[in-house]
Amino acid sequence: MQSHVAQFSKFLSFVLRHKPDAIGLKLDPQGWTSIDELIAKSDAAGTRFSREDLLHVVETSDKKRFSISADGQRIRAAQGHSVSVELGLSPRQPPSILYHGTATRFVDLILVEGLKPQSRQQVHLSADEATAHRVAQRHGKPAILKVEALRMHAQGFKFFLADNGVWLTAQVPPEFLKSTDLNQEPVNCRTR
Repeated sequence: MQSHVAQFSKFLSFVLRHKPDAIGLKLDPQGWTSIDELIAKSDAAGTRFSREDLLHVVETSDKKRFSISADGQRIRAAQGHSVSVELGLSPRQPPSILYHGTATRFVDLILVEGLKPQSRQQVHLSADEATAHRVAQRHGKPAILKVEALRMHAQGFKFFLADNGVWLTAQVPPEFLKSTDLNQEPVNCRTR
């Protein structure tokens, strides 16, 4: 059974990333909304919580999914939006290699078609294999893909670093992907 905090975090993700209109909430172009408005609209929709409850979830979340504005009055999801927002992040030079966690059942298709954002606005990448592995476990038998991020960057692809440490890019073409067997040395699985 999920804890109250986990359920609350999922509710916040739902309204701040995907369906703010489900409770009549409006996000600004950068994804921010008033904390007071979020509390009031959530209460009217049947989900009651206090500012202290909200701040507790934001501060204790291991995934750091949410950001609070410097003045403490607004909140937004750090990344992962399916609704159109412009997070205002500046392009950054990525590390040489980034990682993407997925399920083994998707690897063959990804190695042919590349990584696409699917229902999100950006492809999500991790700076380390351990984080990618945790992400992958949510989707079935885990598989880790290495992304030649610095080589992509040198060829004009833009990368952004979200507030919670997740790297974002519009897509990853297959020629920049390598499959990693978790029990062996990395194997180059390029399809081109």
